[in-house]
This record gives sequence, C-alpha cells and structure tokens, in this order.
Amino acid sequence: MAVVGSQCSLVAYNDMPHDTLPLHDHAPQKIMTLPTVPEKLPAQAEPLPKIKFLQQPTHPAWIEQALQNLDTILLDHSHCECKAAGVAVNMMFRYPSHTQLVRTLTAIAREELEHFELVNQWLERRTIEMAPLPAPPYGSKLNALIRRDEPQRLLDMLLVSGLIEARSHERLGLLAQHIPDPELAKFYRSLMASEARHYGAYWVLATTYFEVDEVTERLQSLAAIESELLAELHPQPRIHS
Repeated sequence: MAVVGSQCSLVAYNDMPHDTLPLHDHAPQKIMTLPTVPEKLPAQAEPLPKIKFLQQPTHPAWIEQALQNLDTILLDHSHCECKAAGVAVNMMFRYPSHTQLVRTLTAIAREELEHFELVNQWLERRTIEMAPLPAPPYGSKLNALIRRDEPQRLLDMLLVSGLIEARSHERLGLLAQHIPDPELAKFYRSLMASEARHYGAYWVLATTYFEVDEVTERLQSLAAIESELLAELHPQPRIHS
C-alpha cells in the first residue's frame, strides 16, 4: 500500500520473486500465500516481529487514535489501496523497458485494486460513504526526498514505496491485534502477508537494478526520516498519521 496522499488518483512518484526476502530481523522466510486466520483472536496478542525496513515502531498513541476513529481509518485505507495501485501503474509507464519491474508491479497493482474492493465492501457494510480526506504530511514529505535525476530517481521511488508498504504492513497488523470486532480484525490479518510481500518486492527490485550496498545505505537514510515523520502523531486519524 504505497501512497503519497489520501485521494484516489494516479500520482507519479514512485517480482515478484517471493523467495527469501529480508522482511524481519529474525530468519528470512518465504511469503507465498495469505495466512490461515483463526476464527477468534487470542485474548492477548503476541507482539509483531520487528520489521527490518522500519527504524522505529509505531507509537501506541496511534493505535488508540485509530481505534477511536475506525470509520475514518477504513475510509483512508480505501484511498490508500487505490493510490498504491496508481503508484505501481505510474512506475510501469515511467520505466516500460524494465521488464522485471513491469512484471512485478503489474501483480502489485492488481492486488492493490483487489484490496481496494475488499475495503470498499467494509465501507458499505458499515454504511460509510466514500469521500475525500485531507492527506497527512507523511506521503508528501517522503515524496520530496526522491531525487529527480536518474538513475537515483528510480532507486528512491522503489525505496520510498517499500518503506510505505512496510509501515502499512506494521499498522494493519496492529489493527488486527487491537480491533475489538473479530471479523474486521480477521480481515486485517488476511491483508498482512500481501503487504509484506509488496515491500519485499520493492526491495528485490531495488537490488535488481542497483548494488546492494548502495540500496542499503540509501534505505537507512530514508528510513530514519520516515520514522521521524511519524514521531509526532498527526491530529487527523489516518493509516499513516
């Protein structure tokens, strides 16, 4: 779910090899299919594993804010999924000769639109009308870090997209752990594997077109800023507030 705002539109800014991706700090793992989700969540959920891309975890204040404003979070989530598909499509238009990139992002765009439809079903179920939302500064400030000259632009677009996907993975997991509605919590658990697969895919693409040392160094720099942007809770509840 790589986004730069809360409106559903195509924004220029930013395969799927599923083998051994550096997703978490513990042993590498393959992510191929969505996990089996239990009918009932455990009474006390275990902490999520630390996500390797992210330098700082989400502050507990975000969880409280999200739970108090679930309808707004769901609406923003819908916008995020649509925007993520747009990011992938725009990158395919910008780099049509990059065969691996096009193949990977085709799959990501398709899956993001499937998630968009699934979230919209939840909006209908909860009688939440689709409407625009002001975007938090998170996406635009990450977008501003993307260098404008090639090939650095491509690297930054891939890494910024990967960071946003990684943060989305973390926050969907937090929603799955803490939402009191078992069905909605189960829905969020069902999305986690694909979000992990997406940020892993952006990493694989970056290391396909650039040297690993260059990718790692740039990722560390961007990740530090990404965490700083979320250090203070945005007053309006959003997936990336």
